[in-house]
Amino acid sequence: MHNRQIRTGFPLATSCGPRWPAAARLAAIAALAAGLAGCSFNSPDAASGSQSVGIEGVTAQQARGIAREAYLYGTPMVASYQTMYAFNIDKNNPQYKGPFNTVNSIARVFGPEDTAFVTPNSDTPYSFAVLDLRAEPVVITVPPMEQRRYFVLQLMDLYTYNFAYIGSRGTGNGGGRFLVAGPRWNGKVPPGITKVFRSETELVNMVGRTQLFNAADLPNVKRIQSRYRIQTLSAFRKQRAPAPAAEVDWIPAEPPAQLRTSLEFYHQLAFLLQFAPAHPSERSLRERFASIGLRPGEPFDIENINPALRRALQEGMHDGQNAIDRNREALDGKTDALYGDRGTLKNDYLARATGTQVGIGANSREEALYPVLEKDGNGQPLDGRNKYTLRFAPRGLPPVNAFWSMTVYRLPDQQLAANPIKRYLINSSMLPSLKRDADGGLTIHIQAESPGKSRESNWLPAPQGPFMVALRYYWPKPALLDGKWVSPEIRRVAR
Repeated sequence: MHNRQIRTGFPLATSCGPRWPAAARLAAIAALAAGLAGCSFNSPDAASGSQSVGIEGVTAQQARGIAREAYLYGTPMVASYQTMYAFNIDKNNPQYKGPFNTVNSIARVFGPEDTAFVTPNSDTPYSFAVLDLRAEPVVITVPPMEQRRYFVLQLMDLYTYNFAYIGSRGTGNGGGRFLVAGPRWNGKVPPGITKVFRSETELVNMVGRTQLFNAADLPNVKRIQSRYRIQTLSAFRKQRAPAPAAEVDWIPAEPPAQLRTSLEFYHQLAFLLQFAPAHPSERSLRERFASIGLRPGEPFDIENINPALRRALQEGMHDGQNAIDRNREALDGKTDALYGDRGTLKNDYLARATGTQVGIGANSREEALYPVLEKDGNGQPLDGRNKYTLRFAPRGLPPVNAFWSMTVYRLPDQQLAANPIKRYLINSSMLPSLKRDADGGLTIHIQAESPGKSRESNWLPAPQGPFMVALRYYWPKPALLDGKWVSPEIRRVAR
C-alpha cells in the first residue's frame, strides 16, 4: 500500500533545509495548513561533563540533557504561541483575525486561484479562536444542526493536547452551551451548561470544522458558523466581570525555522510556562528546568549567560531536534500516535514534539484520519500523463460515521489544478450522483482527460503532470482505526 498518514494543522508554515522531501510535501492537508518540515543539525563537540556552567550543582553535561528535555517539552508550546501571536495578538500581522475569545470563521469554496495555502480543504470550512481563561472561564454556544452534517470544535491546550471535542462525535448535533475552564478556576457551574471541559493551560486554541456538502450549501455553512459564539462566564450570566487578568507584555514570536537553532526558543518557553501550571507528573521536570534558569514568566537572559551554559543549551537543542528528525523518519509517515490527550500520549514529549513539526493542530485519530496516495499500486509516482482508477469494492466504502472525501493536488506545490468541469474532489455526499459498477462497487476515474460521457460522473480530474490524492476520513469507525479496512490502491490503466 503506497500511502502515508499525514496530519493537518494551523496555517503556520516554515522552510528549513529539506530532510525528507516526500514527507515534507505531505505535511499538510487542510486549508490554511502547512506542516513543519524537520531539519537536521550537526552538534558541536560535546561539552565536558564536569565543566561548570555558572550554576551551582549543575554540570555542562547535565545542562545539555536538561536543555534537550526542555526543547522537546517546549516545542509544541512555542509553536502554539507562534500561531496565537499571528492570529490574535499582533494586529500588524497579515494573518491577524481578532482578539482573544472571539470566533473567526472562513467559509468559501477553494479553487485553483487560491494558492496562499497548500492542500486547500473544501470539505470543512474553518472557524478559529484563542480562548483566554486567565480571569474566568468562557462559554461556547453551538447551534443545533442537521444530524447528517458533521462538525467539530477541537480544543487544544498550549501543550497541543486535544483535551476536548465539541462536535458530532463528541457531543452530538443537538447544540448546547459548553463551559471551558482554566486550571486555576474553582467556581460554581451555572444552570444551562451542557458540559464542562477543563484545560491544563490558561490559553487554548479552538479549531472548528463544519462540513460543506457542495458549493450551493455554502450559505448554510455560513449561517451555522455565524451562530458559533464565545462569551466569558460573567457575560453569559449577565453579571459583573471579575477583576481582569494581569496585563501581559506579549513577546514577539520568532519565525519557526529560527527557533530550531536560536536560543530565543528558551526565552519564549520560560515566558509561556506562566500560563501552564505544572502538572503533578511534571513537577520534578519543571524543577530541572528551573535549575538552568527556565522559570515560569521570568526572562531568560540569553545574551549574558555563561559561555559554557550557552554551549550546553545549543547542544541540547541540537540533540532534541535530531531526536525529532530520527523519530519522524522511523515513523515513515504513520503519525496516528502523535496526537491525542495527555492520557493517550502519556507524557511522551518526543511524540508530541514530532507531531507539532509534522503538522500542528491535527485531530486525534478517533476524530479523523488522513491517508495520502502519491504512488500507484506498482510503486510508481502518479502522473497525469497516465490514466488511473481507484475502486471501492462492493459494500467496501470507507467505514466512517461522518463522511469521506478524496481530493487531487498537483505536485510539487500541492495546489488544486484547473479542469474543465471545475471538480476538485469526490466525497460521500456525491454518492447519489455517482455510477456504480455492475457488482455494486464504485470506480473513480482519475485522469487529465474525460473518460467519456458515460463515466464522467465518476471522473476526478488530474493535472497534466505529477499529482497526489489526499483522502479524508472523518469520525472513522473501528475497522479503520484497527487497520481492518485499508485504503484501496490507485491502479494505472493499461494503454
